[in-house]
Amino acid sequence: MSVDGFWNLVDAARASVEDPSDGDQVGERARRLLDELPLEEVAELARAEWELRARSYRVDLWGAAYLINGGCSDDGFEYFRGWLMSQGREVFERAVADPDTLAGVPAVQAGQDLESEEMFGVANLVHWERTGEALPDRADYPALPEFWDFDDDDEVRRRFPRLNIILD
Repeated sequence: MSVDGFWNLVDAARASVEDPSDGDQVGERARRLLDELPLEEVAELARAEWELRARSYRVDLWGAAYLINGGCSDDGFEYFRGWLMSQGREVFERAVADPDTLAGVPAVQAGQDLESEEMFGVANLVHWERTGEALPDRADYPALPEFWDFDDDDEVRRRFPRLNIILD
């Protein structure tokens, strides 16, 4: 299993829930699907999930989460990234490359709360529940560059012109 395997899991979970924009529904379904897999596959998917979590640990994405959710703590950013993973590979990849692309996502346009604790770390959680043991330590998140002032309206307009328009 690899990152592709993780995205296949997300696709299967999204296809079998009533509202695929609801990250908690997707996360809960992904959890049930993971419970059906051999423990070795769960561990491999957890490693792939960690890679995606690390790739999405970015100041610009944090700024977008802050704007979209009306604030964003450390935990809030984790849960926002959980929601982002629950939206599938295409939305995730576009947002990591350019967070302003989130303006085109219907859940963002609808003003939904975009956090999912259920999805963030879902494979790691299933592994822990089944074994009682945490997976081996993984590398730290990358160092973040200096934060900019997420409350600076001019900076927000400059960095997120599309998001700013739909959320204003």
